[in-house]
Amino acid sequence: MVTPPRAAMLRIHFGTDDLARTRIADTADAMWEIVSSLHRLQTRSGRVAFTGWLNQARDDLRQRELLRTVQHLLLPLAPRAAYFPDFLTPPQGLLGVEPGVEAVLATPRRRVRRELARLQTQQGRSVWARGLADGDGEIRTTVGRALHAYHQAAVAPHWPLIEASVATDRAVRIRALQTGGVHALLESFAPMMRWRSPILEVQHPAERSIHLDGRGLLLIPSYFCWRIPVALADPLLAPTMIYPIAPELRRWDTTEPCPDHVIEPTLIRLLGTTRARVLQEAQYTRSTTEIGRAVHVSAASVSQHAAVLREAGLIDSRRHGGAVLHSLTTLGRALLAGRILPLPENASRIVPKVPSHR
Repeated sequence: MVTPPRAAMLRIHFGTDDLARTRIADTADAMWEIVSSLHRLQTRSGRVAFTGWLNQARDDLRQRELLRTVQHLLLPLAPRAAYFPDFLTPPQGLLGVEPGVEAVLATPRRRVRRELARLQTQQGRSVWARGLADGDGEIRTTVGRALHAYHQAAVAPHWPLIEASVATDRAVRIRALQTGGVHALLESFAPMMRWRSPILEVQHPAERSIHLDGRGLLLIPSYFCWRIPVALADPLLAPTMIYPIAPELRRWDTTEPCPDHVIEPTLIRLLGTTRARVLQEAQYTRSTTEIGRAVHVSAASVSQHAAVLREAGLIDSRRHGGAVLHSLTTLGRALLAGRILPLPENASRIVPKVPSHR
């Protein structure tokens, strides 16, 4: 009998202080999303889930004449491999792409040289890498411009959707934290992570251990990360790990979100005020309780309205943990955005109503 090889694991060791200092980032990180999206361009893994983005990103990169830059500069710099340089994902990425790229370009030369030497061990040497390691100002500027241009073409157009998806996953994690503490938070990541106090186990390309030593762990939800969390390689840096948001929360639709409290009057006549508001809140993939809080109605009322909207093909409802999450279908998003409006002035309420409980 042949025993299959056991998957390699990253083991993160927590102490009491680490549990108290473990937290979820408030938003998506621009630099981690750049790197993770570059990884999506290099693999078939996750291709079905990201088909819409892949097609549009390639078209946009081609139109902006960035394909060569991405292929010959950014992909070798951020390979989908066991290692890529930590300096590409500084903590300033949580503040946005501008501070993030500035931090990348301000990385001390010694650190850049050390991390690129490790990268070149697995990838081979290149002229640009040698110049970047040597502090060549022109090459650093080129890298900065390439990161900016790629972000503008492939990430920025979808940022509202990325933020909304990440915010929904974060809300699920925060709910676990509030109801059951850090242990419940870490348990909520199963099966992609396994919490066996005091060790968090994560699938990893090679066996590795990180001892937090009182520093805690920053967990960053990521739209483009796929299946397996990714941690900083240098154990001396602030412990940071991105994780893929739950697949059912990753939405793809090119329609812009409808601004809060801006609903077509004809849509209100069609659905009624409360149901139109429920439809509006569903664009952010929210739970029954969260929608009820935003619309100022009971959870039972939200469930009734959601059932009607779901039957009409305007929303999807999926259970995630202990919550039911509601999100728009393509039809629902188009209706909310007014793409199939205006309706006739005498539009009847074609969707059957239940009591609004206003």
